[in-house]
Amino acid sequence: MRCPAAELSIEIGRARAQTDALFALLDPAALYDRPVPERHRLIFYLGHVEAFDWNLLSQHALSKSPFHPSFDKLFAFGIDPEPGRAPADLPSDWPREDEVRNYAARVRSELDGSLDRVPEQLLHVALEHRLMHAETLAYLIHNLPFDKKRGPAPAAGATAPVENSFVEIPAGAATLGRPRENGFGWDNEFELHAVKVPAFRMSRYKITNGEYLDYVRAGAPAPHFWTRRGDEFFLRAMFGEIPLPLDWPVWVTHAEAYGYAQFRGAELPTEEQFHRASAGAAPVNAAFENWDPVSVRAGRPSDYGVYQLIGNGWEWTSTVFAPFPGFQAFPFYPGYSADFFDGRHFVMKGASPRTAACFLRSSFRNWFRPDYPYVYAGFRLVENR
Repeated sequence: MRCPAAELSIEIGRARAQTDALFALLDPAALYDRPVPERHRLIFYLGHVEAFDWNLLSQHALSKSPFHPSFDKLFAFGIDPEPGRAPADLPSDWPREDEVRNYAARVRSELDGSLDRVPEQLLHVALEHRLMHAETLAYLIHNLPFDKKRGPAPAAGATAPVENSFVEIPAGAATLGRPRENGFGWDNEFELHAVKVPAFRMSRYKITNGEYLDYVRAGAPAPHFWTRRGDEFFLRAMFGEIPLPLDWPVWVTHAEAYGYAQFRGAELPTEEQFHRASAGAAPVNAAFENWDPVSVRAGRPSDYGVYQLIGNGWEWTSTVFAPFPGFQAFPFYPGYSADFFDGRHFVMKGASPRTAACFLRSSFRNWFRPDYPYVYAGFRLVENR
């Protein structure tokens, strides 16, 4: 029987294959592109996933001496600037691709023979951090021109709208968080606690492109993933453009989701309401199953008749990202959550098509600024009594 560290080492190898495959999709010149203005150039991420592993494991578990301290620092941290404050670096400011790849290979070589001496918690952090970036890279690559990446042509969705009724969710308890003795979780997932939730009504499906189109026709701006030509709208899927699939979930910012909810005279669900409605929910279009969404009607519903609470797009909530009672920051990564307890980030729940399986646990919390348009996030509505 393999020990847990050996199993995690195998999982880290699989996660490396995921990020390696994403970079293999690119035209080589695209490595120095910045497809999202507020983020680093793609070359940064080629080095970052390795530098993170090196900095974490060499400093907090293995006491290894640095072999390339300037790269350890250069690739250590991403950026999250406000809109309109994009970085101004040039491609020539970054190292050559071969230098970065040689650094990555050396990191893997240095670490791989010592992973059996790394505490399980740190191995989980390295694994899940890399898999988070597998999703981040997907939405960054999504924003490249189609001729700079290689992949399968997108499937077409239905052109008929979906009838999206509300279902009753009875009053009861919602269980949030997780117990510390029950396996790995990020610092913001603790502690386990229950919250009383009054009865409410929730839309059976995620809000669709077809529903959101009515809002746009009424004067709202089109979402980031849409393209307009005359009176027709198209969707920019990962590897091509298709007529707007009216039965796919719309992916929008939190601000756009909130605006649509007001347009409909409804509200966005709280984190507690999401948990209450998700009893019995099963994953649909998650764990790298597809590059793009599928119909909101796919899969089976939760115990309360609500579809796709796990997968086919993250879901915005009205809950501001904040610590649960009993929060304790990781001593080896103190800013992972705490840096974002600023009242300016909102909780997302569920998963997208590019979310790894390990994040499908109910306690996992994602978060973003309300005006960030690039993530694979949709929403649904609630009516409170």
